[in-house]
Amino acid sequence: MNNNHYVIIMAGGIGSRFWPMSRTKFPKQFHDILDRGNTLIEETFIRFTKFIPRQNIYIVTNQRYYDMVKDQLPRVHDDQILLEPLGRNTAPCIAYACNKIKKINPNATFVVAASDHVILNEKKFQKDIETGLKACSEEEIIMTLGIKPTRPDTGYGYIQYLEETKKGEYYKVKTFVEKPDIELAKAFLASGDFVWNSGIFLFSGKTILNAFQQYLPEMSEQFAEIEEVYFTENENNVIRQLYSTCQNISIDYGIMEKAENVYVIPTEFGWSDLGTWGSVYQNSEKDILGNASKGNVMIYNGANNVINIHDKNKLVVINGLDGFIVVDTPDALLICKADDEQFIRQIVSDIKGKEGEKYI
Repeated sequence: MNNNHYVIIMAGGIGSRFWPMSRTKFPKQFHDILDRGNTLIEETFIRFTKFIPRQNIYIVTNQRYYDMVKDQLPRVHDDQILLEPLGRNTAPCIAYACNKIKKINPNATFVVAASDHVILNEKKFQKDIETGLKACSEEEIIMTLGIKPTRPDTGYGYIQYLEETKKGEYYKVKTFVEKPDIELAKAFLASGDFVWNSGIFLFSGKTILNAFQQYLPEMSEQFAEIEEVYFTENENNVIRQLYSTCQNISIDYGIMEKAENVYVIPTEFGWSDLGTWGSVYQNSEKDILGNASKGNVMIYNGANNVINIHDKNKLVVINGLDGFIVVDTPDALLICKADDEQFIRQIVSDIKGKEGEKYI
């Protein structure tokens, strides 16, 4: 293993599209959603320990989730858990982690990944990551992994790359595109030079910190000027003050869409960001009629449903549903057409407006 290789696992999100299972107090990354024996964050951590030194894997999460991280990843040292006092999107958490690690290793090369992705072909994933890390350690480039699309999905961002710029296994990025409508997604699929944006990024510490200086100079200065507090008892207090004035912006908007030195490896390794109940359906075992169910469930005249029942002592009988999401928790029940899964985020917003924080 290369001691200059580091992982930043982002684990602070709430996962509102997974309501009502994923809540502010217990978000999806700490659930075993696919019933595979490990939670999503445990799977992510274990995956990286196979080729990254355990002590080089850092977790960035909200301070309210500290106990959950310690409970599920007991071998992670406190210095490896970076606590955000409030959500400020992905750019600040990456700036925080990279500046902190730079203090102990100015030669670090990073992988940034979410805590809730599913990777089925881990050997291919490892190969692509190692290819990207090697390239990023040799050149001043920012790398991302682009997933070859299998369908015109409107739930993902897309990356277009320039075929003529191929260097080994990677290509120069032409443009990042936000989630398209269905007709545009079909055009992207047909073109052959678009991939899904996996949200997995690789770069050297020097390259990304130079990018912060160029494109997010205020944020760059904020995290650089507190170098003396990293790995000290005063770190959390200073970070709490800094985050109150820190810009709320994603690494995609802040840097990736502006930088000229971004490259992509088009690949496929059985990836899903597990961002919706539909992605759970795609990654779950199904009965002969295409129902993916968890819990004590009886289904009549129904097909293509994803059903998740929290209480194993509750018998749930469903008749006549086709293409629905049914999720039952102790205090909430969701019944929604699978085609409307993107609407769940709006539902959560409406619940917050009507009921406050009680159900979210």
